[in-house]
Amino acid sequence: MSTVKKHPQVIHPKDLVSKELKGITKFNYLIAVKITNGVGTMWCAYAFLIVDLFMLPPVIQAKSVMVWVTYIAQTVLQLVLLPIIMVGQNVIQKQNEAKADTDHKTLTYLATLQDEQMQELKNQTAILLKIEELSTKKQP
Repeated sequence: MSTVKKHPQVIHPKDLVSKELKGITKFNYLIAVKITNGVGTMWCAYAFLIVDLFMLPPVIQAKSVMVWVTYIAQTVLQLVLLPIIMVGQNVIQKQNEAKADTDHKTLTYLATLQDEQMQELKNQTAILLKIEELSTKKQP
């Protein structure tokens, strides 16, 4: 993951959602991820656009507003824009994951730094108490 040491009090966001899948749930998950990764590509959007363009000549010949509305709503919006939106969401998700990883590294560093500072303060307190004890012993 990174060169930053793990800190017992800081949990990485990826660790929050790690759940072991078993049996049919694992199979369903894998199929859903494969399909989603396939549909969420620009190549799929291009393929759907080509299919969409094959449907355009009959729509033009129909000369009906209702046919145009149906064509735009059912084919252009659902068939072509869906993969494009998924690609955009994937880009945003990768940015969010990078930010979460950076935030985790920063929080881990700060928590470790705070632990070191607290240990240093405890050491200083112990030294001051020892100095005070020694100074009270020397006074008559």
